[in-house]
Amino acid sequence: MALLLEHEFKPLPADKQIETLPFLEAVAHLPPFFDCLGTPIVYSPVKADLAGNIKKIRAVYDSNPAKFKTLQNILEVEKELHGSAWPKTGATLALMWLKRGLKFMLVLLQSISDGERDEEHPNLIRVNALKAYEVALKRYHGWMLQKLFTGSVYALPYRSDLLKALEKGKEVKEEESIEKIHQFLARVTPILDAIYEMYARMNAELSYKA
Repeated sequence: MALLLEHEFKPLPADKQIETLPFLEAVAHLPPFFDCLGTPIVYSPVKADLAGNIKKIRAVYDSNPAKFKTLQNILEVEKELHGSAWPKTGATLALMWLKRGLKFMLVLLQSISDGERDEEHPNLIRVNALKAYEVALKRYHGWMLQKLFTGSVYALPYRSDLLKALEKGKEVKEEESIEKIHQFLARVTPILDAIYEMYARMNAELSYKA
């Protein structure tokens, strides 16, 4: 898939230590995914948030590449540096929100590739988007944001239009597009799972609402 496979993610190593720079370079290509969902009032802020968090993490990495070689290094150093303010600060907080935006994206794509759909409206992606929102973001949003996101599903593109947008307008058979989604998910899901595991292990996850 043109948009999703533009930049490869490095395979997750056995020790699950994710190198910061290759991760940031790969994930930097993903914010345009949210343009494919239409509804700028809802998804443009998500895209901007994703891009902004990538920029914040990159700034921390660039300040000392040796010290922040892996994502775990970032959390460990910032925990020591910020004391009681951690983890609600710095690149730790940026990565926390970044992983949630990525989780939304991956759950949505996984649901589509699994063939989950509204049988009465099979070319709509409302079912997929609502599932992704429930899993990845809803618990961290206040009432107003929840209403905004829930209402936005009625303005989402058709499934066929989304797949075409992900192919950057190129006409590709649906089964080929779905296979590319499988390839993307196979690369990225283990990495995202490892980031979530790291936050749980280091007690760095926060549950406050945006």
